[in-house]
Amino acid sequence: MIYLRKANERGHANHGWLDSWHTFSFANYYDRDFMGFSALRVINEDRVIPGEGFGTHPHKDMEILTYVLEGNIEHKDSMGNKENVPAGEFQIMSAGTGITHSEYNPNSDKGLHFYQIWIMPNTVGITPRYDQRRFDTTVSKQLILSPDARDGSLKVFQDMTLWRWNLKKGEEAQYQAETGRHVWLQVVKGKITINDIIATTSDGVAIANEDMIHFVGDEDSEILLFDLPPVTA
Repeated sequence: MIYLRKANERGHANHGWLDSWHTFSFANYYDRDFMGFSALRVINEDRVIPGEGFGTHPHKDMEILTYVLEGNIEHKDSMGNKENVPAGEFQIMSAGTGITHSEYNPNSDKGLHFYQIWIMPNTVGITPRYDQRRFDTTVSKQLILSPDARDGSLKVFQDMTLWRWNLKKGEEAQYQAETGRHVWLQVVKGKITINDIIATTSDGVAIANEDMIHFVGDEDSEILLFDLPPVTA
């Protein structure tokens, strides 16, 4: 099964200061067919105008990943962290027993563009924690998230991995997930062909029960590949 989630079919909300596209049901956007995918609960692509942002708000028992594409985020939380997350960096936060945080675009003349991704944890009630990291963009394939923080990746409390793939035009790659597992591909930029399905910037692709995933960069492209646990009833 390969399903193409086109970017322009996502939920959309424009609040003036925030322009947000929702891959899955979120806030006032509800679609019973898109409540999440395996352990993925939220994939929001957000743009925030200069000087605006999300005020202090709570989270609990959720793994929250932020990937900044343009601009930078000023992050503050109830753990005492006050950090700047510039373009190209990933930030992971385990809400665990409960945290509050805020996220702002501190720039006066530059917009902020980022993905915020919520992952349901397989362990609840943990002590909240925070981490962020920049990965080498010259490497074609990089491990970003893993449950054991191997190979310099960020730790996530879930049986999953996240890979970032940078593909040159014409470059081919393949990925084989273990039997029963699910894969989500998010096209950050560019255009790729996945098992004969074409996906472009901001499209998502849900994959299950495929022996081998083959993809090729139809142009210089960047994708996020989530290897996710089987769906349980």
